[in-house]
Amino acid sequence: MARNGDGQGSGREPDGTARHERARASGRRGTRKRAPGPERKKTARADAPLSALLRVPPGRPVDLSSYDPRATPGGPPDKAAALAETALAGRRLSDLQERLYAAGTAGDRRRLLVVLQGMDTSGKGGTVKHVAGFLNPAGCRITAFGTPTAEELGHPFLWRVMRALPGPGEIGIFDRSHYEDVLIARVRRLVPRERIDRRYDQINRFEESLAEDGVTLVKIFLHIGPEEQRERLLRRLDDPRKRWKFDPADIGERARWPAYRKACERVLTRCSTAAAPWFVVPADRKWYRNWAVCRLLVEHLEALDPRFPEAGYDVAKCREFLLAGA
Repeated sequence: MARNGDGQGSGREPDGTARHERARASGRRGTRKRAPGPERKKTARADAPLSALLRVPPGRPVDLSSYDPRATPGGPPDKAAALAETALAGRRLSDLQERLYAAGTAGDRRRLLVVLQGMDTSGKGGTVKHVAGFLNPAGCRITAFGTPTAEELGHPFLWRVMRALPGPGEIGIFDRSHYEDVLIARVRRLVPRERIDRRYDQINRFEESLAEDGVTLVKIFLHIGPEEQRERLLRRLDDPRKRWKFDPADIGERARWPAYRKACERVLTRCSTAAAPWFVVPADRKWYRNWAVCRLLVEHLEALDPRFPEAGYDVAKCREFLLAGA
């Protein structure tokens, strides 16, 4: 897999929230003195960049049982507030995407790749639908990775992912990804365990090479609990409009929940790097999930700070020609 690269990446982490968020936080600080103790700690967390709250530190073992899937770290107080703030974040996301796309037309090679992983029913498809609604399709590339085709199985496991990467100025969104080859493949024992272990290092080298080539990776693990998954599966069965989403095999897969959780923990532990960290988003509450994903994308794009390119022509002369009736 020489194409994967083995250089050391230098991924960029967002270093602040949006300007309007900072202003709002500053306004709150100026109104009254904060109380000490738990209340102050809670407010401080709310003012921190969301990426700092949800990021999985590289090299630290991950135990998903210590993450509450119903938690709302750094989030709005309730659903109504979340919907309003998500709409604002969506407008900011749309503006930043336009700037990134415009910069790409002028030779800027930077782009954003969002990787969504999670248990069945965690909301990967719903997140894609929600986030994509804020984006211009011309600059967005969405890929859903299902069971590998015969052609894909005839190539190294990263081959199909390489073909779907976003181009300069684009935002790519993966609904599932190359991580299926160390998740499902591990749980179902589709390949030898030693090959799975090698794949973690291959993935890290691959992602580091992407970061070196101007790709900002935002890897998001949508974390739901088994009880919430059961309720979502039942809702699919109870609603004729959603039964097409249900597969009886989903029931059998629930029996493998502990094995899938361990496989996910291993991925989060082995593959959260400085170049491409993982972010664990509690996803039992859909309103928080959607808000958090939008905020993460906004923070990363603001860290890139894409700019509209300067005109490569004489603006005044072009205006003169048009005003003269050209």
